Amino acid sequence: MAIAALVALALVGLALAVLLYRKFANALYYGAKIGGPRGYPLIGNALLFLYKSPPDFFLAIEKTIREAGRCFRLWLGPELLVIVTDAKVAEGILSSPKYIEKSGEYDFMRPWLGEGLLTSSGRKWHSHRKIITPTFHFKILEQFVEIFDHQSDVFVEQLRTQAASGQAFDVFPLVTLYALDVICESAMGTKINAQIHSDSEYVKAVKEITCIIHIRTYDVMARYNSLFNLSPYRRQQDKVLKVLHGYTNSVIQSRRRDLVENNQKSQQDRDREAELGIRRKVAFLDMLLQTTVDGRPLTDVEIREEVDTFMFEGHDTTTSAISFLMYRLARHPEVQRKVYEEVVAVIGADRDRPVTLAMLNELHYLELVVKETLRLYPSVPFYGRKILENCEIEGRTFPAGANVIIMPFFMGRDSEYFEDPQEFRPERFAVETSAEKTNPYRYIPFSAGPRNCIGQKFAMAEIKNVISKVLRHFELLAPDHVPEESFIAEMILRPTYGISLRLKERT
Repeated sequence: MAIAALVALALVGLALAVLLYRKFANALYYGAKIGGPRGYPLIGNALLFLYKSPPDFFLAIEKTIREAGRCFRLWLGPELLVIVTDAKVAEGILSSPKYIEKSGEYDFMRPWLGEGLLTSSGRKWHSHRKIITPTFHFKILEQFVEIFDHQSDVFVEQLRTQAASGQAFDVFPLVTLYALDVICESAMGTKINAQIHSDSEYVKAVKEITCIIHIRTYDVMARYNSLFNLSPYRRQQDKVLKVLHGYTNSVIQSRRRDLVENNQKSQQDRDREAELGIRRKVAFLDMLLQTTVDGRPLTDVEIREEVDTFMFEGHDTTTSAISFLMYRLARHPEVQRKVYEEVVAVIGADRDRPVTLAMLNELHYLELVVKETLRLYPSVPFYGRKILENCEIEGRTFPAGANVIIMPFFMGRDSEYFEDPQEFRPERFAVETSAEKTNPYRYIPFSAGPRNCIGQKFAMAEIKNVISKVLRHFELLAPDHVPEESFIAEMILRPTYGISLRLKERT
């Protein structure tokens, strides 16, 4: 009996092994040809990252890139990842409409964002991209600049309290609240006053859901739904989603009623409002309420998905960019001086003068500084694509089912792509031979190709606005002790130890 049981168990094991091999044979074969660090049966390379803190996870990736090169494979259990820092391979993936399917990491956002522009694919992505693109027309951006300007005034007042102490402080949390205020008013037309009421239920919910999303990107045990659903994170996620979706749904209903009431106004009422200078700001939500796709209006769920996507993409990314930019300006006073002189020349010496989009477009040197900051600190440190069928790119066959992870953080620090990559030199982007112009896929802070960042002009205007406002009021100073750079590379690049600054009020 015992022998028969062992034989039966062995046969079951063999059958299971054969089934697994058949399922993964294609990926195993071509994954081996791509090459990468040695793995172990069943778990692959998971031990490289198991129980790693976020900074250590990032260092493990960096070490593996140094050892394995610009394109290699990793196995996380049954999941095949191909890590790419090769600009030509990145171009082959990002430039092609065949590879618009996002990788598995984006599934972590779906409970909040649903099938919004960031996470959707196929026909839905194509149709929604087409209707949302006009939202970022310069005429609409001009209205958003008014929001940037008002919220940056509030931000300056928050900074003034810190400047008065003369002590170093972490600016990252304050920038986060500023960015939340901007994106909420721009997306939904409502003010949450996060900079003043940082303990509001909605603000807390945004922080919690983004934290959960980030945890799932680096915690090997939290990547898989079967394990995640048993964890406290799943219960926490369900709780905050009720707050987030409930708030967005209520705003959608409110703006829909406002739209109906506005449409019922007589032409005489509208003419009178125009004479009095009464102008209703148009939020991203308002445009979605009035648009159609395939001849029908968007459903409330579709609108909520796009608004929530705008919220997610628009606050964390700009927080990262603004914070690292302030850090670099404090570290490089000569660069800060040039930016300040340009701001005064374009906007004037009046600290409180409202800016226009035309003024922001004239801040050319500041734009170089933003680009150089994003080279070293891309807000999104990786982009993921799912390969749906075997394909050949730059002499390598990428197997169906693989998740390709393109990492602009390491591309921006590659000496083959950028001379003296560790130097902060904004002028490198002013020359015709810059990597951005000779091969745009070496520099991809806003991604590239058909799924590039739709809101990059919005982001650039927001960054320029707040930095120009801050520099009119304060000189940014480095703290007495600057910790060694350390990063948390989740869905968004974050500093491990915050961004420590001192401020000196200008007289």
